[in-house]
Amino acid sequence: MLGSIRRIVRLLRQSDRDAEKRTGLSGAQLFVLRELREAGGALTPGELSRHTLTHQSSVSGVVRRLSDAGYVRRARSPADGRRVELSLTSSGRAKARRAPKLAQQQLISAIDLLPAKQRAALARGLLQLTQKIGIGAEPPPMFFEEGAAVAK
Repeated sequence: MLGSIRRIVRLLRQSDRDAEKRTGLSGAQLFVLRELREAGGALTPGELSRHTLTHQSSVSGVVRRLSDAGYVRRARSPADGRRVELSLTSSGRAKARRAPKLAQQQLISAIDLLPAKQRAALARGLLQLTQKIGIGAEPPPMFFEEGAAVAK
C-alpha cells in the first residue's frame, strides 16, 4: 500500500514539475485555469472550489496569484453585486489551451471510474489515515501550492 501512495505522489510531483517547466505555472494553477475554461463562463469562488474538489481557502490563493498575473479576472456579478465571479482573460484562455494533461486530472478520472462502494471505502480509509497521523482537520492545499509563485 505504501508503494502505491509513493507512486501516486511521484506522479503528482513529476506532473507539477513538468507543467511548471513547460508553462511557468504550477500544476494547481493550470488545473484552476482548465476548470475555468471547461466551465465555459464565470464561476464563483465556491463553484470553482467544487469544480476543483478543493477547499475554497486553498483555491483562493491560487486564484489570487493567477489574477495578479493577468490570467483570471475577478468581477462583481451583474445579476447580484454581492457575488464575485471568476473568468479567464484572453491570456488565461490561451494558457489553459496549451496546458498539458495533469496528473491530478488523471487521478480524479481514475477515482471516478471506481464503483461507488470502492470510492466510498477509499474516502473513508484516507480520512481515517489522515486523522491517525494528525492532519485530518486542516483544509488541504492544492497539490504543491504552499507559497507557490506564478510566472508570466
